[in-house]
This record gives sequence, structure tokens and C-alpha cells, in this order.
Amino acid sequence: MKHFIFLLLLGSSMTLNSQNTTCKCCTENYKAFDFWLGEWTVYKPDGSLAGTNSIDKIQGNCVVRENWKSAQGNYTGTSSNFYNAQTGEWEQIWIDNQGGSLHLKGHRVGNQMILKSDMLKGNDGIPFYHQITWTKNDDGSVRQYWETFKKKDTIVAFNGLYKKTE
Repeated sequence: MKHFIFLLLLGSSMTLNSQNTTCKCCTENYKAFDFWLGEWTVYKPDGSLAGTNSIDKIQGNCVVRENWKSAQGNYTGTSSNFYNAQTGEWEQIWIDNQGGSLHLKGHRVGNQMILKSDMLKGNDGIPFYHQITWTKNDDGSVRQYWETFKKKDTIVAFNGLYKKTE
């Protein structure tokens, strides 16, 4: 009887340990934004420095975390990016040191992650939304292109080329 109880406990322990080592967020859906991971130097279209960005995975590979610092160092921000298995969408929640925040949702399409905000209203009462597209380039760089759509106008809020920091 003692041997049976020992084997039962050992089997239960092995089952629990194997369940604990299983990565819940290591499927293809959770890896869709992995092309953005790394230490980056970010450049404006004119070639000048926009800032630096450190992108890593945390929380058992369930969250892509961004830590941004502008070239002057006076503007910083952090985003948490995650695949929402309930909705089948990627989401980003951005918060910066100026009190700004942004919530985006969307999908990866080919070599691009395309996330959009809900429709918002400006101080002038005119509705608008944000769309940010990250494009994985063949040379390993990433282009981040942020557009704001307001009526018939499209405003480019940010256009940055991410190059791996050496």
C-alpha cells in the first residue's frame, strides 16, 4: 500500500511539473510580433536620430514590452503588447511620461502588424482614429508608420526606421 501511495504521489508530482513547464504563449499567434524584439536605434526619414527602443518578452512570453526613449531623453513611454486569445486580436496599451495613453487593436498581415485605435473625438469634436503599422523589412530592420485619420485628412504622426543596436 505504501508503494502504491508513493507511486501515485510521484505520478501526480510529475504531471504538475510538466504542466508548469508548458509555455501557454509560445504558439504562432503569440509569436506574430516577435520580429519587433530587440535593442533598436530609431531614425527619422531624414536620417536623424529619433530615439532608442528596447523590446522584450515578459510574463512567460505572453507580453511584448516596449521601452521608448526619445533622442533628447525628455520623452519616454512603455507599451504592453499582447495577443488576446478571446478576441483573436493583438492589442497595445501605451503610456508615456507626458500623461498620454493609447489603446490599439489589430492583426498581423504578411510582414506587417497593423493596429488601430477605436474612433475618438478631438477637442474640436471631430472624430479621428490612429493606425500604426510595423513592417518587417528584408534586411532585419522594422519601419513604424503612425497615421492619424481625421475626416479626409491623413496626418503622419511618426515615421521611424528601427535598426538593431550594435
